Amino acid sequence: MNNIIIKEADSHKLLKKYVKFPFSLYKGHPYWIPPLISDELSIFNKKINPAFDNAEAHFYLALKKGKIVGRIAAIINWDEVNKAGKKKIRFGWWDVVDDIEVTKVLIEKVFELGRKHQLEYAEGPMGFSNLNKVGVLTEGFDRMGNTATWYNYPYYKVHLEQLGFVKEKEFHESRFSFDGVNPESFMRIQTIIKERHGLRAVNFKKSKEIIPYVDKMFDLFNRTYAKLSSFVPVTERQKKYFKKKYIPFINPEYVKFVEDKNGKLIAFSIVLPEFSEALRKSKGKLFPFGFYYFMHAKKHSKEVSFYLIGVEPEYQNKGVTAIIFSEYYKVFKEKGIESCIRTPELEENYAIHNLWKNFNSVVDRRRRTYKKDL
Repeated sequence: MNNIIIKEADSHKLLKKYVKFPFSLYKGHPYWIPPLISDELSIFNKKINPAFDNAEAHFYLALKKGKIVGRIAAIINWDEVNKAGKKKIRFGWWDVVDDIEVTKVLIEKVFELGRKHQLEYAEGPMGFSNLNKVGVLTEGFDRMGNTATWYNYPYYKVHLEQLGFVKEKEFHESRFSFDGVNPESFMRIQTIIKERHGLRAVNFKKSKEIIPYVDKMFDLFNRTYAKLSSFVPVTERQKKYFKKKYIPFINPEYVKFVEDKNGKLIAFSIVLPEFSEALRKSKGKLFPFGFYYFMHAKKHSKEVSFYLIGVEPEYQNKGVTAIIFSEYYKVFKEKGIESCIRTPELEENYAIHNLWKNFNSVVDRRRRTYKKDL
């Protein structure tokens, strides 16, 4: 079709081209944030990423006149299919020039794999699980991307809709000024909540202090998000993988846990320094200077992103997050934090939205996943 050739990126050399394609597509773009090339390659490496224990993925490149013009990943999470009963094939890491014929042939490769395994529909863009990036950006193209999201041109949405895809899930991204936060409400409530339920905050000074809590945190994460759409539980191997992959880049003072009187973990939150500027400067490479930019951002970034937050179901709607917010307020004030980002949250996740009702958040970007029957 229009001389478009599809080639599977099934070697390290081709995968590297797959990872690097967006760098040319968005070259000079003021709002696109490059990923770390080494990080992307590790995600796609079956020997490294434990997501492949329960999933399969194929990575396709589209070429026209010998030039790469698009890419897409076709992903089947077998736990989602066999245990959750969702006959779905995912697609993600999708980037394309403004040529709907390219999108059409790439999507057809996803559909072919889905039909081969008797699946019923495709949804994307999304990764292996809820811990990967998600969604096509539909509003907020004039805003800088961030570490936890994909950026894309406005025509991505148009391509999918012209090909018959319909909206499946909507996500909001918000931000608020730290200067505008009034701590009185949660400072007062957190004292009451602690006394009423026998709770205490757990804070950290060193990354190694967090390690003993990580498994319990992911167990709580699984319980917290189990009812949400497209949720896939974190496995034991994935816990080990995420410990090694992410803990070195987390400021330990930005990790907050809450325990009950018996030492049981009942709430957690992870906030990340915003690494977007570090990623821009590093141009996708940790060496020779990328690592320095990351370490500088870890210590000195004045912008933070709320990456994960979870509360034991029986403690939800009991004000437990007031304890977490109180601890963050003290740390952020000390470090001179200026703005806070709420990374993509499902529109239907009212429990999460309710947490932020007193923070004067402004929704500045929207994104969605799209669905189509095979």
